[in-house]
Amino acid sequence: MQKLMGNAVYGGIGRGVIKFFHRDEVVISKARVVDTLRELRRFAYARNEVIEELKQLYNQAVTEVGEDEAQIFMIHQMIIDDNQYVSSMEKLILNEHCNAEFAVVRTVKVFSKMMSDMSSESEYISERIADIRDVSARLLRHIQNRDEKVFKLEEMSVVCADDFLPSETIMLDKSKVAAICTSYGSANSHTAILARTRGIPCIIGIGEELKETLENKYCIVDSYSGIMYIEPDNETAKLLDHKEAVEGRKRELLTRLRGRKNITRDGREIEVLANICDLTDIESAKTNDCGGIGLLRSEYLYNNKEDYPDEEVQFYNYRRVLTEMQGKPVVIRTMDIGADSDLEYFGFEHEKNPALGFRSIRVCLSRPEIFKTQLRALFRASVYGDLRILFPLIIDVSEIIRIKEIVDEVKAELIHDNKPFKDNIPLGALIETPAAVMLSDLLAQNVDFFAIGTNDLEQYSNAIYRYNPNFEQICPDDHICVLRMIKMVCDNAHAHGIKAYICGELGADTDYTEVFLDLHVDGLSVTPTNILTVRKTIRSLNLSDRRQVRQNIQKHLKC
Repeated sequence: MQKLMGNAVYGGIGRGVIKFFHRDEVVISKARVVDTLRELRRFAYARNEVIEELKQLYNQAVTEVGEDEAQIFMIHQMIIDDNQYVSSMEKLILNEHCNAEFAVVRTVKVFSKMMSDMSSESEYISERIADIRDVSARLLRHIQNRDEKVFKLEEMSVVCADDFLPSETIMLDKSKVAAICTSYGSANSHTAILARTRGIPCIIGIGEELKETLENKYCIVDSYSGIMYIEPDNETAKLLDHKEAVEGRKRELLTRLRGRKNITRDGREIEVLANICDLTDIESAKTNDCGGIGLLRSEYLYNNKEDYPDEEVQFYNYRRVLTEMQGKPVVIRTMDIGADSDLEYFGFEHEKNPALGFRSIRVCLSRPEIFKTQLRALFRASVYGDLRILFPLIIDVSEIIRIKEIVDEVKAELIHDNKPFKDNIPLGALIETPAAVMLSDLLAQNVDFFAIGTNDLEQYSNAIYRYNPNFEQICPDDHICVLRMIKMVCDNAHAHGIKAYICGELGADTDYTEVFLDLHVDGLSVTPTNILTVRKTIRSLNLSDRRQVRQNIQKHLKC
């Protein structure tokens, strides 16, 4: 038995023989043409054929995976209609008297290098390059009058490749595809998204160990764990059978809760949302039937980069999460970055205690050009869903006033640039410091909602760094200080007609779910894997039995 490991994209167990997807290898050389007008006609004919083909692919994708994911092929239509892309090939044909095939290849090379130079670390740019290559391969095929290669599967198969182009994934016969595995690729790529949407177990980034010498070998793909088992032994097969049965029972339980309200036995309702770190967590949030995204930590767009993410990259990411959530609320926190992030391009000075230093909203307000880029992207994305923006590390009302001034400047810029946006986006304050708690009555008059970050609130109120190895031994395990602050925040929020929810780890502790409801918290935002457990707990409670509630609270608070 051989084990190959990669990154899980869509959880499931897939069994089948390994089949490698092969593309036509076409060698294109430069040829001199005398009749350039004839060559331009060849190019124009092929381009028109591609346009019609992409329209058909779009319609097919709408039927199979929905309109949001079908937008992939709208992007491809935009590429084939792009004036710079088309004129590049036409000019090469006219000026260099070259054949249309070579003009396509040269244009792809130039565009790919130009985009790579923009940001070699950007997944967004990598995906756009893949889109250009996909469209160009289609264009080449029509210029040369070649039929589209049909990848036929005779039996249940684990389809493997270095990576897949979007059109290649959509053309796979789902009835014969047990799983998809690739050597390379991104969890946010079109291939990964289409695999998730079509419900195909998928592992990416396996690397060079995924070799064609494995062709026709039987394997089991565990895309919960990101492992391919090549020719598994009986014991492994039985363990995977058991795992599939367990996951099946979990899904069955989820099915029972899907669509039901998070409501106690006596009629108290509370929202249960998902905390996510990046786009790869969205599928898990949806699978667990979250009520929306209560916290998207936008730092992932800045981390492990050599420069600030530009507006288009951010817009693409924010739009993606909003469209994926299909109208459910999405709370995106503006960047929470400080000297401890080790990002050289920010130019932070060394700080002895970066948790208490120049970070988060303080960076944004002192460097408005960076802040405005993020806000422009957020406001542009707002038209694609129910966006709320959350500002971290707020300690004073003056910060909210300055934020709103910058927001007004951003709106004016977008109006001037003819960029659509929603004008009434709710703006929230992240309550994570004692200062914000004590001023929550004033803050509530200036924002549209509160999110209570219990992780940092516990850190700042108990005066111990949350990543200190002794944190658990020093912090009181009854959390009573934090719970009292939560009550104060909720009371002040409700007195001024706004909601307050918890977005820290404490929100997932079902020992305290009843306490939170009794404190009148409006919602709990937890990691996706905890959503189902929290929802079950809520539905089991009866807050009308006040005697039982008091006993439970006293038991949990040890008071």
